[in-house]
Amino acid sequence: MKALSLRPDYAWDVLTENKKFEYRTWNTKHRGDLLICSTARKLPGFISKHAIAVVNLTEVKQLGNGTFAWRLDNVRCIKPFYVKGQQGLFNVNDSYIEYPRENDVTMENGVEIISDDFWKHYYEAIID
Repeated sequence: MKALSLRPDYAWDVLTENKKFEYRTWNTKHRGDLLICSTARKLPGFISKHAIAVVNLTEVKQLGNGTFAWRLDNVRCIKPFYVKGQQGLFNVNDSYIEYPRENDVTMENGVEIISDDFWKHYYEAIID
């Protein structure tokens, strides 16, 4: 799967759906699933050096100031795993990506909700 490294606080904002756009100085033709990884930068209260979510990159628009707005939709939690980040888009073997099991997810109004146990065990446990 194609992957993108973000600062830990930005990656967290994507995971928690508080960030719907990623701004880059370069374009990509890639559309579809994109693994969101946090860089090695240590920021208290955030996860570093891990892949933490899968999103759908649905659209890239060039803005007037020479930057590109990447639209990130359909955020999906995964079991975080160690990733050495890289610049640009890079490939991560799909076999490393594990989605929550059926009993870790409930549906509310058509939206997947991750269980507190899953959140605590896989996300809170690795926060710096």
